[in-house]
Amino acid sequence: MLFSIRFDMRAPAFGASTTDLYAAAIEMSAWAEQHGCLAAVLCEHHGSDDGYLPAPLVLASAIAARTERLLLNVVVILPFYDPVRLAEDIAVLDIISNGRTSYVFGLGYRPEEFEHFGIDRSRRGALADEKLALLQDLLTGREVVRDGRRILVSPPPQTPGGPTLMWGGASLAAARRAGRYGLGLLANGSVTGMRAAYEAACREHGHEPGATLLPPPDTPTVTFVADDVDAAWEQIGAHLLHDAQMYAEWNPGNDTSAGISAAVDVAQLRDAFTSHRIIDVAEAAEILGKGEFLNLLPLCGGIPPDVAWPYLKRVGELVTDLTTTRGSNK
Repeated sequence: MLFSIRFDMRAPAFGASTTDLYAAAIEMSAWAEQHGCLAAVLCEHHGSDDGYLPAPLVLASAIAARTERLLLNVVVILPFYDPVRLAEDIAVLDIISNGRTSYVFGLGYRPEEFEHFGIDRSRRGALADEKLALLQDLLTGREVVRDGRRILVSPPPQTPGGPTLMWGGASLAAARRAGRYGLGLLANGSVTGMRAAYEAACREHGHEPGATLLPPPDTPTVTFVADDVDAAWEQIGAHLLHDAQMYAEWNPGNDTSAGISAAVDVAQLRDAFTSHRIIDVAEAAEILGKGEFLNLLPLCGGIPPDVAWPYLKRVGELVTDLTTTRGSNK
């Protein structure tokens, strides 16, 4: 398993239609499972002008129904959910996916999204704590009594105790929250001291530290593999730039999160930033040969599926070649 695929379903006006993009995401996931892909990651935002995926559990269910082994990782902005209904949805998806779905929870940060849901942004931390505690109890499958209410998630998740839950963020507070609740920590950027803060919080609250992923800010979050890198930038560069500029607009002044780029044009995105990269086959082979992953966003910025497929299939061909070579050397 040598790469992951991520979908955020951005569909700017100059890109493909949402109908085509959603159909392609499901088909690509089914194809990727057969060609060395470890996991599909589904992200969440709301009220975005370009249609960023607002319902990742729905898309995850569609992908789960088309796959058998592919792991699914769903990003959930917890303050926006009713924890009882979310627990029920997670339980059903755990059954549909046969225990292949994990979750990364986050606080959310865009003021427009809190306005969208009528939630006071200043209360997001308190809301997350309140909802996370109840959610964890509900996913055990046991009846929970809370504020005089008797709550039972039925059917329970297939996974004993519920699926894997992680907390995401790029702050010491995020690290401490993950440790307090015994979750793994998945950072979208690395702040000094996060690992120590996480492990200390785990110990303080009686938990063994779990999985951690703390990438440095220059970690590429979007990778394409092409035979002709110059031609590829010409063909899909505008889509990659749209993705980069939207995240930069949402994160003004943020230089700690992986994937944030201040590029003003395609040339600058290519030459001055590491967030979005197009590499040739030789470099991709070197990366995979070292046991490192390629993080793919095959429909980045609404790339039309007929344009996106050859790039994805090029990775599949490369994985097949590497696998064959390794097998012949045994």
